[in-house]
Parts: sequence; C-alpha cells; structure tokens
Amino acid sequence: MAAISRARLRRWHVWLGWLIFIPMLLWTVSGVAMVLKPIEEVRGEGLMTPPPPLRLTEPVVPPRIEGVPLKTLALQPRAAGPRWIVTLEDGTTRLADPASGALLPRLSAADAMHEAMARYTGTEKVASVTRTDRDHPPLDLRKPVDTWQVSMTDGTHFYVDAGSGEVVARRTGWWRFYDFMWGLHIMDPVGREDSHNPFIIGFGIAALVSTLLAIVLLPMVTKRRRKSGFPTVE
Repeated sequence: MAAISRARLRRWHVWLGWLIFIPMLLWTVSGVAMVLKPIEEVRGEGLMTPPPPLRLTEPVVPPRIEGVPLKTLALQPRAAGPRWIVTLEDGTTRLADPASGALLPRLSAADAMHEAMARYTGTEKVASVTRTDRDHPPLDLRKPVDTWQVSMTDGTHFYVDAGSGEVVARRTGWWRFYDFMWGLHIMDPVGREDSHNPFIIGFGIAALVSTLLAIVLLPMVTKRRRKSGFPTVE
C-alpha cells in the first residue's frame, strides 16, 4: 500500500511539475530582468530637475471663477512662471494667471514641450508631441488624464497634463521593458495591474502543492534507498 501511495504521489508531483514549468520559468526570467538595473534608473529619476522655487514679484490676484465648485486651488511654479492650478469637482484642471486672475487656455503642443524641456537634464531631442485621451490613456501612463506625450529620440516619454501643465509621468524605454516583465510576473501581460487574477493564484497553489509533495516524498525515497542498500547522502 505504501508503494502504491508513493507511486501515486510521485505521479502527481511529476504532472504538477510539468504544469508549473512555464509559469516558474516566467517568474524566474521576469524576476531577474527586473533587477538588471537600479529602480531609480528605470524610473528616470535623474532625467528631470525638481520644480523651481516659487517666486512672486507682484501681488497675487485670485482666479476669476466665481460660482464654480472647486476641489482644490494651488499656486505652483511652471516654466513660464507661477500659475494658479484650479482643480474642478470632476477632477479636470485649469491654469490661471496670478497677475490678473484670468483663466488661461489649455496647453498647446508647444507649451507641453516647453514644460518638459525646461526641467529636462538629458541630451536627447524631442521626436514628437502627441495628444492623449483620458478615456484611452497609453499603456505606459494608465492614468485617466488628458495629456501631451512628449517623446524623446531615445524612446523616453514625458506626459504633461494638458490642463495643469504638470509633468505627471516619465517613462523610459527601460521602464516599459520593466513594465512588460512585471506583467509576465503577475500573469497579467495585458493590463499589468491585476496581481489577484486566477492564473497567478492557480499556478501559485499548484507550485505550493508540488513543493509539499516533494517534502512528503523525500523521506519516503530516503527510507527506500536505505532498505535497498543504496548509499544516501549524509
């Protein structure tokens, strides 16, 4: 009976091993790939200087938004100088001139490029400036924000909020590679955010069961070797 039980456990262990071979390989390869470079370099943390200090040379005039429900109101530095950042209840943002209080037009492609390049520390050139849709954001942004994507010649993307002028994301080529590896690691290569999907849970359970079977089988195999006169590793 013990021999039958041992053989059955061995078969389960082998079949589970074949089942988890691919996910185990993906977990290992993606894990190694994600530590090839320091995370600071992947994020491009050295590609932009911090925002400049806020300098006011004249009295500040409140924005002209009487009767409009607001979520937040803040005075922040921008490439062209201080600006009111008006955030409405629906989350959209607008700029206002602190000298006159007048609302300013939403950023143009040239404005977005100026915002990104004013703080850029690299040597690459701008390859293109493209508008993005908040309802269908690029995969490397994944934020419901209307932005301008400022693409550099080395593949780096800067995302500038079309309403507030804030650089909301910077994405290097390595970031996108890391993001793809992360998607493989959590078994969500499409959305790359769901770490609680059925695939990773199922394969994780299978890997756990396979490991427990190996733990159970090890003393059985050792005991059988001793009875058969085979040498064991001490």
